[in-house]
Amino acid sequence: MKKKAFIFDLDGVIVDTAKYHFLAWQKIADQLGIEFTPEHNEQLKGVSRIRSLDIIIGLGKTEASEENKKIWLTQKNDDYLSYIEKMGSDEILPGVITTLQYLRENNQPIALGSASKNARPILEKVGILHYFDAIVDGNDVTNAKPDPEVFLQAAKLLNVDAVNSVVFEDSIAGIQAANNAGMISVGIGDESVLNEAQFIFPDFSHIDTNFLEALLNK
Repeated sequence: MKKKAFIFDLDGVIVDTAKYHFLAWQKIADQLGIEFTPEHNEQLKGVSRIRSLDIIIGLGKTEASEENKKIWLTQKNDDYLSYIEKMGSDEILPGVITTLQYLRENNQPIALGSASKNARPILEKVGILHYFDAIVDGNDVTNAKPDPEVFLQAAKLLNVDAVNSVVFEDSIAGIQAANNAGMISVGIGDESVLNEAQFIFPDFSHIDTNFLEALLNK
């Protein structure tokens, strides 16, 4: 069994914090008189906070000063943090723990590779921080997905080559980042959205140990 690096995105892969991002962004959009739907929210998956705000402002075809943008970004983050403050282990998505335990039992290094700047506190809140050997989040990188920087950093911290790394992602930008890094990409979510992934599952409850074992021997 070969040593591989297993790199997980956070939002929509391990926990569903997308709903909290949506609520916080919707509040900003409402203030600006911009319609912001769950469909619009799909465009923000895996995207930086600043870029997300620009997309919302673009939806309203409005202009905004840098000063106002800073105020809204702070407000959005404060609202988001107030939501995640209440998170618990019941918010871990189906099958995630089983996968993490299998990898841990087989001595495989595990990392988080996320655009979130709140990754560490979220993992602490839901009680699974101890599974991760390395964390690379929005505080550590300058380039957003589909740039592979976040995943390449994670593999480096785990001391594993990109070609021997596996990425679990729920966004097309994340899948493209994994592919750009030359890593094995596993999409978690909608097949029609994640069609560039090498493997796709609706969620981790559909991933069995046979698949994980095949990845280890790949």
